[in-house]
Amino acid sequence: MRQVVFDTETTGMPVELGHRVIEIGCVELVGRRLTGRHFHYYLNPDRESDPGALAVHGLTSEFLADKPRFASIAQDFVEFIRDAELIAHNARFDVGFMDAELARVGGDLPRIRDIARVTDTLTLAREQFPGQRNSLDALCKRLGVDNTARTLHGALLDAELLADVYLALTAGQSDLGLSLRGDETRSHDGLPFDAQHLPPVPRIQVDPSELAAHQTALELLQKKSGGKCLWLNDAH
Repeated sequence: MRQVVFDTETTGMPVELGHRVIEIGCVELVGRRLTGRHFHYYLNPDRESDPGALAVHGLTSEFLADKPRFASIAQDFVEFIRDAELIAHNARFDVGFMDAELARVGGDLPRIRDIARVTDTLTLAREQFPGQRNSLDALCKRLGVDNTARTLHGALLDAELLADVYLALTAGQSDLGLSLRGDETRSHDGLPFDAQHLPPVPRIQVDPSELAAHQTALELLQKKSGGKCLWLNDAH
């Protein structure tokens, strides 16, 4: 099975305010192992980043000024993810931004879900660890993934970390001995990490209407709290 783990950085949010993608990072998995193939670009968004977003990713307008526009790499991105299982953390955010970029280019470019099956690791994590923080950093700590190099958010680095997190989250669904990089996964205290001791993945099927109602309620909380809804803000 071919899978692509991906992440984006943006000028801010939400996408409805015209915010743009400024970095795309993708890594390829085949048979639950990294192949070494990746897709990574910094992009010139032709607009400034919001101060809050800039503090997260550190990608200044000066740095991005000579980078390509999305239109010039759009077809390459589409071909890289075509027919793969696309894995993202808070996929609604990243897929929404990428669909907006593809629509802005126009032509015959497809929407993401027309060419790839999307899996959201935030949903997987919330099912496996209900009531706990499930940001990427929190999951790295909980699952023994080394994220010490993550001083700022970066799409390629985050995609690589997410690949490790995804493997750990789904270890019970495949050979527990597999490792993305062929080395032994270790916990934050340096001891070998035993995936067999992870809590079992619940087999609870949530009705789509319940998910939609839940998302609407969270977005209302986000609006009323000035953008400080914990359950939405743990996405990255």
